[in-house]
Amino acid sequence: MTTSVPRSASGWTATGLHWRDGLPHLTAVSGPREHRRAVAAGMSVGWVVGGPRRCGGVRTAGGHHPCPYEAVIEPGGKSSQCPSCQGADPGLALARDQILDDGRTYRLYLAWFGTGVLKVGLTAEQRGTTRLLEQGALGYTFVARGSLPGVRRAELTVAQAGLARERLSARTKSACWWSLPEPALRHRELAELRGSVVQLLSGHAIELLPDGQPVDQVGLFGLAGGAPPVYREITALSDGATLSGVLRPPVGRHLFLDTGPDEPPLLLDTRLLTGWTLTPAAGAPCAGLEPALRRRPENPGAQESLF
Repeated sequence: MTTSVPRSASGWTATGLHWRDGLPHLTAVSGPREHRRAVAAGMSVGWVVGGPRRCGGVRTAGGHHPCPYEAVIEPGGKSSQCPSCQGADPGLALARDQILDDGRTYRLYLAWFGTGVLKVGLTAEQRGTTRLLEQGALGYTFVARGSLPGVRRAELTVAQAGLARERLSARTKSACWWSLPEPALRHRELAELRGSVVQLLSGHAIELLPDGQPVDQVGLFGLAGGAPPVYREITALSDGATLSGVLRPPVGRHLFLDTGPDEPPLLLDTRLLTGWTLTPAAGAPCAGLEPALRRRPENPGAQESLF
């Protein structure tokens, strides 16, 4: 059965992939209406991408708010908002330290993406683990809770101490998928980091959480055997492109699609999909894509040459 985004007379515009109640959903809007479809491994998807690409609007705790200007945005790239919606986006404001305190309780987390690739961050307590699912964290643990100012100071303290990074690129994360250590080693690295962070934050105006057992999400994301040794990463979409295949388990906001027995799978960052109008195209061959071939390094532990 093919999973498609429904279409009205005015068309449905993709708003990306979002996690809700622990499950990934592809979403699309037509005016104020939003359609949500849960996705899972084994589903077939097929779309023709139509332009122009328009601003994806703003998503808040209250739901999706369409762009009031229906602004046209650049067809390439992962940014899916016009300047006006970027300015109104509370998530971006939080990331840019433009919100000092919103009265909510936040949690400080540590996320594991690969050996030595660790991130510190914060998320509103009411969001549960959604932030960790959206980021594609392969493992995580919560460390503390408190007000936004207190948790943000703790986050900066951990980052400035060099224990974990505040930001990681998508390419940095996906490069780790090829060479994941055994679960015991993943858990140990995260547990050791947590111990160092708890010691560092002693005396901060936050509540340290006593139960911080690492949670592993490698199996959930279908990466127990690592990423495919060769795959094609979609770098851009264009008007008229066709995208179809059978889904593997979503990894955060990324989708692996199998397109045929003789073809390496495709990897799609669903942020590239946001803003395009989608028309169902069950079984149509892929066309009009810009994929970059990614191969597992022969020696994953070797440092790349500078020249």
